[in-house]
Amino acid sequence: MSRGRHRILSAIGIGCYALAAIVGLFVLADHQGSGLLVPLWIAHGVLLAVLLTKLAADETGLSAALLVVGASLVAVYIADLARDDLTLERRGERISATVVREWLDPDQSRADHTYDYALARRDGTRLPGPALQAGSGSFALGQRVTVLADPRGELRPRIPGDLDATRDVLSVGAFALIALGVVAATARRGMTVSRRREERARLAEQEHILREALRTAAADPNGFVEVHPEHYPDVSHRRAAGIASELGLEPADDPGSWRFRG
Repeated sequence: MSRGRHRILSAIGIGCYALAAIVGLFVLADHQGSGLLVPLWIAHGVLLAVLLTKLAADETGLSAALLVVGASLVAVYIADLARDDLTLERRGERISATVVREWLDPDQSRADHTYDYALARRDGTRLPGPALQAGSGSFALGQRVTVLADPRGELRPRIPGDLDATRDVLSVGAFALIALGVVAATARRGMTVSRRREERARLAEQEHILREALRTAAADPNGFVEVHPEHYPDVSHRRAAGIASELGLEPADDPGSWRFRG
């Protein structure tokens, strides 16, 4: 099997692994805590770094691994959001509730301020589960709002118009394609790097053979040493003249001639 074909098959295998890792970590995210997921993500990144460094044939494989892990992480995160939206669309109850309390959400990692809104049914009972989240001033105390609420109390209630699982699914696909694109680009770079190394090695070998030929060849009656350029297809005439000069030989008077005078 040629090296190029082997590299293509390796890229396909790594791409399939990256997709499988996205699916597997997405499934585990719903059942396992960070205590298991963090080591798995680290192991995933280390394995990708090893595979992609070998595929790239240079140190750029590490950067490629970081990009693939980043795209995979975003894809899993968005897929988790899409799962919640799909679940809420499937089993959620449409309820007309009243806003009974408002407070600043303690997690303010985002640039905009997010507020939590506690909701109650018509009979005054609170909706189970987490509070509704929205920006400041989105709702007023006592305002009635229609939401989709999780009867199990596991998911946050959402405004029906805010649910857009299709967009999330498309975003997951986009980031998965980014991960595959990075793998494909890495394989292409690896083929380029490998081809250049082979070319340099072939040129070095031909120059070594040419140097030995010039050193050991006997001069003709006119004092010229002649070599055949077809034996050194990657060596230019200028480079051949340079090698001859290193050995104390001078080019013949004929331009482009591979004859050298001792």
